[in-house]
Amino acid sequence: MPSTVDELLALLDLETLDLDLFRGQQPTTTMQRVFGGQVAAQALVAAARTAPDLMTVHSLHSYFLLPGDTAVPIIYDVERVRDGRSFATRRVLARQHGRPIYALTASFQVDEDGFEHQDEMPDVPTPEESVDVGDALRGRGRAAEDWLREWAVLELRHAGDSRPGGALEDPAHPARVRFWVRVGDRLPDDQLVHQAALTYVSDLTLLGSALVPHGLLIGDPRVLAASLDHAVWLHRPFRADEWLLYDQVSPSASGGRGLALGRLFTQQGALVATVAQEGLIRPRAQ
Repeated sequence: MPSTVDELLALLDLETLDLDLFRGQQPTTTMQRVFGGQVAAQALVAAARTAPDLMTVHSLHSYFLLPGDTAVPIIYDVERVRDGRSFATRRVLARQHGRPIYALTASFQVDEDGFEHQDEMPDVPTPEESVDVGDALRGRGRAAEDWLREWAVLELRHAGDSRPGGALEDPAHPARVRFWVRVGDRLPDDQLVHQAALTYVSDLTLLGSALVPHGLLIGDPRVLAASLDHAVWLHRPFRADEWLLYDQVSPSASGGRGLALGRLFTQQGALVATVAQEGLIRPRAQ
């Protein structure tokens, strides 16, 4: 995965093959399948490349269809579904080896004024008061070192969870976890870059909230985990290279699936995005 901002920007800079047809490159990785946040971010960039001027993305809804092959590029085929005066819609199908691996629908809107309200940001430790995940993992074996290498472009700090005895223990919400997250170096001022970077980040820890009350982590050999779908709503401008609080809760897990919801706030308390994902969290046979 990208270890520097330059590598992340190269990952998001798609090659134009033809009208509405793009190719996304793969990073160097030891992962067995393409990271969901990568294909979602690249598909968003493909859709935005075809959107009308003065329109920016406000929502995306997507399904992960097949595991992506990390050894070959991904082709993104964009369909211009609708161009209106205020809104435009794009559908994107990502393919490898002639088969669809991911499908996205994105909606774009002209910037406009309207009613304003938002949820209040939770009271949490600051990033400086939270646990640096990288520091906590160093020296803890090969799996930890692999994780640090794969996600070196990001800074991640744990701000509490709802495990028994945890800082967020709450019987009404047994599956909650909070992280501070940001891209570790300065990004360009292009709004699309920050939207794509947030989309990339949004898939990293979200499904893990569904495992918190069970004392397990994504990657545990006792769990088979995979993202099934992913939705992002973008509410307000933000920078992905500044700290964002990712407040994540799983309201339900059943039938081998977990539902997870997330809210992203700036340090100043602005709610900038809401995320929803259902994923496979199937116990492996012992």
